[in-house]
Amino acid sequence: MDWRQFVMNLESIDPDHIEAVLMENGAQSVTLTDAGDNPVLEPAPGETPLWANTRITALFDAHADFDALRASLLASLQLDELPPNHIEDLEDRAWEREWLKDFGPMQFGTKLWVVPGESDVPPADSVVVKLDPGLAFGTGTHPTTAMCLEWLDGIDLNGRSIFDFGCGSGILSVAALKLGASRAEAVDIDLQAVAATRQNAERNDVGDRLVTNTDVPDRQFDVVVANILAGTLIENTDLICRHLKPGANLALSGILVGQAESVLNAFDDHIDFAAPITLNEWALLSGTRS
Repeated sequence: MDWRQFVMNLESIDPDHIEAVLMENGAQSVTLTDAGDNPVLEPAPGETPLWANTRITALFDAHADFDALRASLLASLQLDELPPNHIEDLEDRAWEREWLKDFGPMQFGTKLWVVPGESDVPPADSVVVKLDPGLAFGTGTHPTTAMCLEWLDGIDLNGRSIFDFGCGSGILSVAALKLGASRAEAVDIDLQAVAATRQNAERNDVGDRLVTNTDVPDRQFDVVVANILAGTLIENTDLICRHLKPGANLALSGILVGQAESVLNAFDDHIDFAAPITLNEWALLSGTRS
């Protein structure tokens, strides 16, 4: 399959905002790089600074509608004109493997580790998810996925059922099963995501406890996690809540901090929310079914 990428200077645009718009328009990956020659050296603890001149690059399939993308960016960012940008054609490569070059084992919470490919295994008492995401979204490197993984590590999953709504690579379903969940159902409208989820479940020896589907099941679960986008979460409020047993745990992510209040308001009649968790301009909302 051939690919094209959209490249644009970031200038003063919020990177998390533009990333959300790019993903909504079908980007398979989004990368930030230095557009000049100004390395960021030794940032202070807790800081994640960007370069003075930052470039954002988004990978799309060859048939992507870039006119529609630019129109969407202009409308969402409320701009009259975009910063300098261009389209690059790319020769076909195993792009689903490119991330392995820079991605090493990562820890989430107290015991959960996500390990790519054949990387070194973490300590013996760790819960390890071996991940090969294919082209589906979700490696653990994105703040929204990272927050969901830490949330799963922090709740009691033993013997409980989980519904992963918009599963991407299946990382959340597989992690929940490795952390003790009895069964999981992972749903995504993207067939490639469903295939990646199934492969990752088999890789982690939990395939017998995971159901993958493009259709939403007609049953309730002990835990529901939905790491999608704020607009999609709001549109599917009733559907998501119908799948929660009374007292079930819910985690919602893929939400920019500025969008959190709208999502809270949509779910407030059904969910008793804890305080939001935030990371790099993204929020995770969690609570229990009232």
